[in-house]
Amino acid sequence: MTSSSISRRQLGLRAVSALVACAAAQSSVRAQVGARANAPLRIAVGGKGDLYYLPLTVAERLGYFKDEGLRVEIEDFPGGAPALEAVRSGRADVGCGAYERLIEQQALGFNLRSLVLMGRTPQMVLAASVKNWPKKPVESVKELRIGVAAQGSSSQFFANLWLMQVGIPADQVEFVGVGTGSAAITALRQGRVHALCHVDPLITLLEQRGEVRILADTRTLKGSADFYGGPMPGACMYAPQAYAQRHLREVQSLVNAMVHALKWMQTAGPVDLARIVPMQYWLDDRGAYLAAFEKVRQTLSPDGLMPGEGPATALRAVARLRERQTAPRVNLALTYNNEWVMRAKEKFQV
Repeated sequence: MTSSSISRRQLGLRAVSALVACAAAQSSVRAQVGARANAPLRIAVGGKGDLYYLPLTVAERLGYFKDEGLRVEIEDFPGGAPALEAVRSGRADVGCGAYERLIEQQALGFNLRSLVLMGRTPQMVLAASVKNWPKKPVESVKELRIGVAAQGSSSQFFANLWLMQVGIPADQVEFVGVGTGSAAITALRQGRVHALCHVDPLITLLEQRGEVRILADTRTLKGSADFYGGPMPGACMYAPQAYAQRHLREVQSLVNAMVHALKWMQTAGPVDLARIVPMQYWLDDRGAYLAAFEKVRQTLSPDGLMPGEGPATALRAVARLRERQTAPRVNLALTYNNEWVMRAKEKFQV
């Protein structure tokens, strides 16, 4: 056998091996893409049992995501800040949280877009412990501890705005992450914090038992407008801009499910709510939970649309906290999109 024939045979074998390797690599890539394509859509939320996120629970419990052909996986975090981080890191595809966080994130160079609005107010309340709130003028207290869902969360944002309004320096206050539900209640009762900045049903439960005194309240449209100086958007479902552009069908399906849930909630009564809300969300007090729902009902978005003046109000609130810093340069038009909601409204005749 000549050397040239051996060379040709070796070249042939090498070509075949290369083709096999290429085919195997392509097969592996297809398998990975297919696995991701078949994976559930991941939603991050901070405090799923709060009324702040009730539309998400309604959509899940009534099967509206499934009706839209979606398989979702909802991961609950101690607060909005860690939920946001899950979206930023790619651990979650979509998040639920306070709209003003999207403005802050764009100012930092990370573009998030509100897909559908859940609340027309932040529903936040600052409640002082009747037992542990300082008896002397609060301005003279050197170490005031305020419990928030998590460090950097929307509850801390609200508390900071209140501190600024009443003239208490931020360096006199320690923010303590207390989580949600019973953990937050325990922190207040044990005296680990002087006040809680939180949402319902937790606040209503403490009110009914005479354990707190309300310092600031955005559970009504008027109360929120008075505090912020205009209509202030609350919770929204959001996604990174790039994700929304690449997954138009999934985004529309998500918005459809949420608008369907908002429509259901416009006529839902206490019995309807008690039938679908998990018992652990009641904080062992069904009556307080249902009373809290009636209290915040008017703040729920009736259709998911972002109000025209809402983004500007949120931007002013964010700018206020920056004080001497340069005002954030933000394109508000890139922080939300009502087009998905308009299509969903047409589908469900909202």
